[in-house]
This record gives sequence, structure tokens and C-alpha cells, in this order.
Amino acid sequence: MKNFNRRSFLTSVSAGLGILRFGLAKGKTPDFSGQIVELIIPFKEGGGSDTWGRFNAPFFSRYLPGQPTVVVRNVPGGNSIAGSNRFAARARPNGLQVLGTSASTQFPYLLEDPRVNYEYRDWRVLMASGAGGVAYISSDLGVKNVSELGAVQDKQLLYGSQGPTSLDLVPVLGFKLLGLNVRPIFGMSGRGAGRLAFERGEINIDYQTTTAYLRNVVPLINQGEAVPLFSWGTLDESGQLVRDPTFPALPHFAEAYELLHGEKPSGPGWESWFSFFTAGFPAMKLLVAPKDTPDEVVNAYQNAVISMKQDPEYIARKPAALGTYEQVTGEAAQRLYELATDVPQQARSWVRTWLRDEFQVKIEV
Repeated sequence: MKNFNRRSFLTSVSAGLGILRFGLAKGKTPDFSGQIVELIIPFKEGGGSDTWGRFNAPFFSRYLPGQPTVVVRNVPGGNSIAGSNRFAARARPNGLQVLGTSASTQFPYLLEDPRVNYEYRDWRVLMASGAGGVAYISSDLGVKNVSELGAVQDKQLLYGSQGPTSLDLVPVLGFKLLGLNVRPIFGMSGRGAGRLAFERGEINIDYQTTTAYLRNVVPLINQGEAVPLFSWGTLDESGQLVRDPTFPALPHFAEAYELLHGEKPSGPGWESWFSFFTAGFPAMKLLVAPKDTPDEVVNAYQNAVISMKQDPEYIARKPAALGTYEQVTGEAAQRLYELATDVPQQARSWVRTWLRDEFQVKIEV
């Protein structure tokens, strides 16, 4: 990506400054006593990434050596690009600044969006987790479940989107494959903003990632204001799309497609959707640090993840907050990182062509 050499130089300089400040000798466990760790979330408050970060922050504070104060700092803008660019340019490799990325950070990188100045190879993965998502519709439309979506296929539905190259690529392309007449309204600052637009009646179809759905949309459903349609699903051990275990009663996307069309999805559109879904949802959340972060600091974060997952409070609260998705570290996190940043070139090209033809979004590569 552009500015790669400049950022590499700055990162090398910062590495020296960070280690000097930390006073960390090789092989010595770092001590974060009295320090403030910034967990940067490149989205506004209220969305799934913000919920994920704020849930995990106090447990990192509890289990990092020295029990530092871990604060979530929201740096929104450009569908997470602004905050991620800033982190790439400024973060020091001393463990005091870490970044929580989402698929809305990965997708512009995968599509080679010219606004992207960050490079995933410049980062080390500390923790990773998958996530799910659920599409839902306004109860005002009279649809009671996904099998009745055919009744609104001729109506224009409005969807609040962060942007065509964000994680919203998955739902927007998915709605098109289903044959729905959905017009995305671009410019939302995050999925939380889209949900608020739904609550105000400005849009009538939406989706939220699991964390935000459980926290903010289930009450709307209980009040009769929203109707769940389907989850995107998850992958089993063989890589097949199956129902999301957090939402076992809801059909996954391919089942929803078959209910509406009478056949299983196929073709280049489906294959491209599946590739970006795979990069976006099973590997959605990545906690990263600059690549020159010392092994001792990385190990401290990995050990904190292992410890917090055994914490009875964490175990009790996690399902309601984050769903059933595992927070992983070490080799498992590295595998999710690779999944998140490896989409076949054929799928990337198909999606770029679709974005150009559908939304006049031209991405020069």
C-alpha cells in the first residue's frame, strides 16, 4: 500500500523509542503498572466493534501484567479507514496502543481502496474472533419471516450503509442476490448509526453484527418493531456454510436464498459473496499491534487472553454480550488473520466490477 516505506521507517524509530520508554529487556515480562493502554476502535460508539472492545477492555486491564487502565478510544471516519490509517502511522510498538479492526477495515484493504494507507503485514495479531450477523426488517412491511419476503420484492427497501467497500458489501450484495429492491443510503458512520436510522423510521431493512443485535435489536423485536429474517451463517470445520449457533432458529443466508428461489445459490455472484463473507464474518474481529512489537509484549497480551477466557465473570457475561464466538490467540488467531486477508483475485475482480456497474464506484488498481 502507499506510504509503505515511510511507515516502515517510522515504525522502526518508534520501536526503539517504545522499548526505551518501557525499559524492557529481552526475555523479561513487561510491567504495565501505572500505564494507560488505548484500545483504538475506528468506529463510533454503539456498534458491534465498539461493544466488542468495551466488553474486552476491563478484562485486559485485569490480566495484563501490572493491571494497566485499558480505555477504548473511538476514532471514526471513512468506514474505519481514518482511524486505521492513523494507527498505522502513529502507534508505537510498546503495547500501549492496540487496534481493533473489523471486516469494514479488511474489505477496503482487500479491494485496494486508494484511501487505505495501512498494511496488514505491518501488524501482529494479538487476539481474533469471528462474529455473525442478522438481517431484519421493519414490522410495518407486514413480513413475518423470511419466507414472506417475496411479498415485498417489488417495493423499494432502504438500507443505511457505511459505504460500498465496507463490511456492508456482504449484506448489500446479499440483498441483491435475494432479488430484493434495496437501495443503500451510504454515509453512515457505523452500524450503530444504521440501527438508529432504522429506529427513526428512515430505513426499513437493516442488519447488525451479533454483539449489537443482541444488545440493541432484540428489544426492538420484543416490542414488535422489527422482524428477524436470517443470519449470515457460519462455517463448519469443513468450510461449509451452516446455521449460526447463536441463532439456531434462523435460516442462514443460503437457506434464505433457497426459500425464495427454490434452488441453492450458485454462480459468480454467489461465489464472490461467499468469499467476502468468509473473510468478513468468521474472521471479523482482529486485535493488532505494530509488527515490531517485542515478543514479550505480544506474549503478555496472549497470556491475558488465555487468562480472561477462564475468568468466571467473563464466561458468564460473554454469551449475552458477544454470542458464542470464540476469542482466540496464538496460532488460532493467526489462522483467522490469514482468512481475513486472503480473498481470491477472481472474487476481488468480480466485486470491483459489480461496485462499478451498480454504484459507479471505481477502484483503480
